[in-house]
Amino acid sequence: MFKRYFITLLLMAAAIGVLYTQYQTYTANPWTRDGQVRAYVIQVTPRVTGQIVSVNVTDNSHVQKGDVLFEIDSSLYKTSLDKAVATEKQSQALVRKAQNESNRAIELEKLTPGAQSVLTLNNLQNAVETAQANLLMAKAQVAEAKLNLAYTKITAPTDGYITNLNYRVGSQVVANSPVVALIDENSFWIDGFFKETDLKDVAIDNKAQVTLMMHDQVTLEGKVQSIGYGISKTDGSTGNSLLPNVNPNFEWIRLAQRIPVKIKLDKLPEDIQLRVGMTASVKILKH
Repeated sequence: MFKRYFITLLLMAAAIGVLYTQYQTYTANPWTRDGQVRAYVIQVTPRVTGQIVSVNVTDNSHVQKGDVLFEIDSSLYKTSLDKAVATEKQSQALVRKAQNESNRAIELEKLTPGAQSVLTLNNLQNAVETAQANLLMAKAQVAEAKLNLAYTKITAPTDGYITNLNYRVGSQVVANSPVVALIDENSFWIDGFFKETDLKDVAIDNKAQVTLMMHDQVTLEGKVQSIGYGISKTDGSTGNSLLPNVNPNFEWIRLAQRIPVKIKLDKLPEDIQLRVGMTASVKILKH
């Protein structure tokens, strides 16, 4: 009988010891299953309006910085450039004409003093300056037309992955309206949402371990890059009839809020591809 009680007490002591050790480990190294893979998502936006005449990528494809994603019909912008060039040449001719007239009047005044009035000389000089200003405007219009023509080719601003591509040849795009998302492949990080009570003594550059749900047998190493300085307030937000929303809670229970912690991975194995929104578990090694 004594032996049976002794074994039972021994097992209970062992269980308590294990639980206490796990608790101490958790306290020293906070852990959460509420983690997500994040990355910067660039909204690829055309700067000119027109019809798509060529699409050079497919949905979920990898692109490199500078690759042409699609092209917009450039015929209208080529015509605008031709008009701007013609206007520039016309302005150059008007400048030469104004300068010739001004120079002729000045020479005539030198040969025969009083032959040209001061008002006439001033008006001719003003005509030269006006023609020169018109020439500058024409050159600016040429530069603008060249830019618009170049903008008909939409290029990738960085290396990454095209996602949610719904446009095809013949689709109409509007200037300054996003058409497709590009995920920057060099910007992936992990957001771990920890209870505020777990973040005491957590500091920048603390080591972290990340396990992806998709690759639960691999532990990724990283560091704490930053800790969020604020989260959205739920209570008090405007609801129906412009009344504030207030969530019911118990006075004797104080729920810890979750603060986002940004984890930057050190090195990613070649056989693992991060994808925005993937679920992850995160452990921070404070000591």
